[in-house]
Amino acid sequence: MSELTLFLIRVAYLAILWIFVLSAISVVRSDMFGARVPDTGRGAGGGKPKKQKPAKQPAKKRGSPTHVLVVEGANAGERAELDQAPILIGRGNDAAIRLDDDYVSTRHARIASSADQWFVEDLGSTNGTYVGTARITQPTTLALGTQVRIGKTILELRK
Repeated sequence: MSELTLFLIRVAYLAILWIFVLSAISVVRSDMFGARVPDTGRGAGGGKPKKQKPAKQPAKKRGSPTHVLVVEGANAGERAELDQAPILIGRGNDAAIRLDDDYVSTRHARIASSADQWFVEDLGSTNGTYVGTARITQPTTLALGTQVRIGKTILELRK
């Protein structure tokens, strides 16, 4: 082999190694600090911020859940009120229920309502979201007391 061929192979090998290292750093950075969220408050318009209409509150029925409670795990006792739905669950700073669990993604799952029912939805997490013992792949209905497992943490809807 000529010297030029060996030199080109070395350069290509180094380039591939650097691409791998930079992609690994990018994954670690996004896992630690979360994804960037566009700032819609400051834009090119520079005018007065628009007033937002308050979100529709789900009608409270007797016997309907009022909050989500962490019943097992490192954050046991933490809760989020359902009147501020949708509720984001994960390790990120924007999560309503922030879990300190190595098996939880930055934006792991969301609990939201539709009509009179509550749903839990996995947001493409690595380790999945479980209702009871079944891993969910689409929004799943929740009832009072149904256990939702995210990593090593168990949550329930409560009154």
